[in-house]
Amino acid sequence: MSAVFVTGTGTDIGKTFVTAGLIRHLRTAGRRVHVLKPVVTGFDATQWQDSDPALLLSAFGKAVAFEDVTRISPWRFKAALSPNMAAEREGRTIAFDEVIGFCRQAGASSSGTVLIEGVGGIMVPLDSSRTVLDWITVLRSPIILVTGTYVGTISHTLTALEVSTRRNIDVAAVAVSESKTSAASLEETIDTFRRFANSLDFVGIPRAADGLDDAFARLAALI
Repeated sequence: MSAVFVTGTGTDIGKTFVTAGLIRHLRTAGRRVHVLKPVVTGFDATQWQDSDPALLLSAFGKAVAFEDVTRISPWRFKAALSPNMAAEREGRTIAFDEVIGFCRQAGASSSGTVLIEGVGGIMVPLDSSRTVLDWITVLRSPIILVTGTYVGTISHTLTALEVSTRRNIDVAAVAVSESKTSAASLEETIDTFRRFANSLDFVGIPRAADGLDDAFARLAALI
């Protein structure tokens, strides 16, 4: 079993899109794959079919039940806020050690590749003192950092890579998911990233369907 943690430079950056694409590609290639989305905010139980966990499970090509969602996402919160604030709204807390234990147990009982999708950006708080970065640091899993081509992405991405390096986290790849609107092209953005982090693998994920298969094939080869 190998586990890969999918994180991002911020929220709504494309983590679920990238993770779902990897699931489809790995399955098509005959590789065993499992997915976890342990913590999710902005979760509406009355519209759970549209949630990120449901979208991830749909990538397996099977019907999805609410019980399947609860299985891969035990910590679900309604408010679309950082996990610590969303939990506080409901008078709850996220037990950091339980999140770690959940991931480790799932990994130990699974064969193939386990994709663990985080929540929000890499520095978003989980509780009063721990962040997603702390979660990754304890698990010691390599990461796929998902970023975009939006204005501000250069600073956000290089900052995320800097804090990852300081924690000795293995960056398997940086997935650059093309943003809806951007002043710079996907190619220009990746070229700039490489000038500052040329030892890393950057994979461009275009918005258009053309080229997606090749992009996910390149990304899958890195995990």
